Amino acid sequence: MKFLTNASTDPHFNMAFDEFCLERLQADEPVFYLWQNRPSVIIGLNQSAYAEVNLQYLEDNGIALARRVTGGGAVYHDLQNLNYTITGRIRDLEKDFPAYVETMVRALRALGVPAELSGRNDILVEGRKCSGYAKRLSKDRLMIHGTLMYDVDIDTLTKALAVPGSKLSAAGVASVRSRVANLKDYLPRFSDIAGFQKALQHILAEADGEIVLSTDQLAAIEADADAKFRTWEWIYGHSPAAQFSVSRKYPCGTVEARFSLRAGCIDGLRFSGDFLGNIPASRLETVLQGCRFIRSDLQAALQNEPVSDCFDNLAAGDLASLLLEA
Repeated sequence: MKFLTNASTDPHFNMAFDEFCLERLQADEPVFYLWQNRPSVIIGLNQSAYAEVNLQYLEDNGIALARRVTGGGAVYHDLQNLNYTITGRIRDLEKDFPAYVETMVRALRALGVPAELSGRNDILVEGRKCSGYAKRLSKDRLMIHGTLMYDVDIDTLTKALAVPGSKLSAAGVASVRSRVANLKDYLPRFSDIAGFQKALQHILAEADGEIVLSTDQLAAIEADADAKFRTWEWIYGHSPAAQFSVSRKYPCGTVEARFSLRAGCIDGLRFSGDFLGNIPASRLETVLQGCRFIRSDLQAALQNEPVSDCFDNLAAGDLASLLLEA
């Protein structure tokens, strides 16, 4: 296959790169490229950023959040993970899609990895997952992309994706380790991920040449990243509706908040509990209706409101923190 080179580690640019190659790259035959992201969590097209990711952990550890254009679940990337994308014109979905995935499996086997397909969208090694992949169609073109865990930090992966009630939260690091595999353990001939990438590139290319994107094409990808993939509206606002509840005990009593989010904004909020206050908290329920679910917007909406009169001696920042805990 012919190949592209994408040296960026910016997850938002790389999501735009994928979409550009799917929708606007003029190539009749399949094209592939290998790429990496700096530490980041990539959520699926149909997932809620609030329900699938430990957002506070991401913020505290400088881990980026991005949304891709394909379905599937949230994944953690770092520079010890190698991603792949294959895209091209599609003639028969039932034949072309499996063929694209099998191409990667054959390449791993050629490097000595006992890889096999399993389940809905996994590549396994000795029963453990080393890769997940997703697909998308656009007119007559198909794209698949996926991860190849080379030496990913499992501790960080688990904490980034372990929201309360999630499978990872319940399972813990030890269980996750037993279910996933880093390819480094099966590739002793390589001293680092760069060597693995070079060898995989050689096998997939099969002596085919490189397609070089023009300056204008790269600029268009950067513009798409700014206009779509880096925006709050895409990362958070695209989240489907979800229900949340949170409760905490304060000096004024227990405050419980039940609310729903729609398109990343509060859509229905109800405070309850045995807390003390001078005036009904229903006033704040109305004020926060439609507010974007980020700290700056919550605090701005509450800035001039009598929060401490609704909840004795509770500050606006405390109330915003309570909601964000959900």
